[in-house]
Amino acid sequence: MPVRDAVDHRTSGAEWWRGAAIYQIYPRSFQDTNGDGIGDLPGITAHLPHVADLGVDAIWISPFFTSPMRDFGYDVSNYRDVDPTFGTLADFDRLVGEAHRLGLKVLIDQVLSHSSDQHAWFKESRTSRTNAKADWYVWAEAKPDGTPPNNWQSVFGGSAWTWEPRRRQYYLHNFLESQPDLNFHHEPVQAQMLEEVRFWMERGVDGFRFDACNFHFHDQKLRNNPAARPGSVELTSVKEGNPYGWQIHRYDKTRPENLGFLKRLRTLLDQYGAMSVGEIGDEGALATMAEYTADGDKLHMAYGFSLFTDEFSATRIRSVVEEFERRVRPGGGWGCWSLSNHDSVRAVTRWGKGVDDPAFPKLLLAVLGSLRGSFCVYQGEELGLPEAEVPFDRLIDPYGIAFWPDFKGRDGCRTPMPWTSEPPWGGFSTVEPWLPMFPDHLRRSVAVQAPAPDSVLGFYRRFLAWRKGSEALRRGTLRFQRTAEPILALRREEGAERILAVFNLSPTPVPYTLPVPAQPLQGHGLAACHLEGRDLHLPPWGGFFGRLA
Repeated sequence: MPVRDAVDHRTSGAEWWRGAAIYQIYPRSFQDTNGDGIGDLPGITAHLPHVADLGVDAIWISPFFTSPMRDFGYDVSNYRDVDPTFGTLADFDRLVGEAHRLGLKVLIDQVLSHSSDQHAWFKESRTSRTNAKADWYVWAEAKPDGTPPNNWQSVFGGSAWTWEPRRRQYYLHNFLESQPDLNFHHEPVQAQMLEEVRFWMERGVDGFRFDACNFHFHDQKLRNNPAARPGSVELTSVKEGNPYGWQIHRYDKTRPENLGFLKRLRTLLDQYGAMSVGEIGDEGALATMAEYTADGDKLHMAYGFSLFTDEFSATRIRSVVEEFERRVRPGGGWGCWSLSNHDSVRAVTRWGKGVDDPAFPKLLLAVLGSLRGSFCVYQGEELGLPEAEVPFDRLIDPYGIAFWPDFKGRDGCRTPMPWTSEPPWGGFSTVEPWLPMFPDHLRRSVAVQAPAPDSVLGFYRRFLAWRKGSEALRRGTLRFQRTAEPILALRREEGAERILAVFNLSPTPVPYTLPVPAQPLQGHGLAACHLEGRDLHLPPWGGFFGRLA
């Protein structure tokens, strides 16, 4: 195990995470090195030069811990070891060492709100009401008629309660039945989960992405959730056929007690100079993001799903970011934006709706990298990958299988990374992958795009390198201009650096009159715009960066 220096890379560069670009890696689908069709940690290590060449600041690795893989790693059965599917702890240590050599910070997923039902803690807890782990999970009595304690619903559909005959009680699971919720009202649970986090900081990680971090606590009175009002639910996971979206989740998550635990967590992180970004799944995600990052004593950053909607418009982007900025308090409130991840339809498909123009994914990165906050890039976005089509007989995601065909699940965004254009598996593996390689992805592979400066990959490299030279884009203030669709315009300022950014969110040329004169900036990689005085002519999916006097 690597020895931690007294002053190490984690404390060098104060608040390095502000304005950082973070690259998310889904291990199962990144690179298979042992011929089992599933990606692994050595595969990540092998391709870290590709990630470093993009110009990102950090990697975020989705769960690789010991797990029965009912939810593909988000159901942890041992928080302190690597699942054999992905390798060993020694493989992880080598990955961290190589990432640091290349100048990349390492963030890992931590799933603290629940464990797998195969975890030793739950196996003991479910045996009786008097064992040493009896209170480590959320147990409750049945109603007199034998039905569940209340009306709480699982995110994946159906009741959030499952009957355990040995205890003659129900246990709570906000997700799959095999993902029982830990009882954070029980102090030993809080203390134990902090130690699980400490274990990985001792191994050299730079920070954490905390999964479902507003689900830690529940209402101890087990009060029923009220019914949702039409249009009040923002969670992108809500589908018409899923009753989870028919409630306001007032009592099963985002409870006030969570703030105290987040402060304890931040105290621990600060001891190691580690940072945190929390996933907020909530109807009022923007308010919760601001609350959880306020005052510099809880999370460093947070993100929700407010940009994971089907609506692609300047109004939507502006309203989401402005609402968050209105809610933040001085000294805190740092957002972390993303357009795609392992749980959502890829943005090129969700927002592009059939667009097959490399200018579109380029525009998306330029917009994302111009917002105030840090941001995450999901593997394959740098190639402009669309959502893969996965036939029903190849679906693996239990969420998609349950709600097919209205909701096809998350497999379409989790298919293997195409490293080469060679069929059938694009350099990902030498055998049939765990999910099929989408044939359309092969023509967009890394090998195809890397030599082409005008490719989506080439643009990512140029834009992210260019953005690093701008303190205004990384840390500056933000003010949107009032514009009509399809124009999104904003100002970023830091010290003497003042930048105006204007984007055309449409497939047709659009004119725009600059509010003030601006000198065009070069080097960002977007197609050239025509500027005469203050009259700007934007090409389809075009963008403009100008320096203000």
